[in-house]
Amino acid sequence: MDEEHEEAPAGLGRRERDILALERRGFPGPGAKERAIRERLGLAPVRYYQLLNALLDDPRALAHDPVTVNRLRRIREARRAER
Repeated sequence: MDEEHEEAPAGLGRRERDILALERRGFPGPGAKERAIRERLGLAPVRYYQLLNALLDDPRALAHDPVTVNRLRRIREARRAER
């Protein structure tokens, strides 16, 4: 079995790993990310962002992909500070 399909040692499920993988990608224009969320994950964008926000507070997500999680945490905190 190749590494991509193994269960993550940190305990994240497939959907959680897929969400983090999607966040590592760049998207060419408006709507492209939402389309990818629907097509690749089968989720409504609102649900996706709910799951993503919860993942940012999950220590397993931080252990699995610290660069992405820390980047998204910084963005989230900056947006909260603007309010």
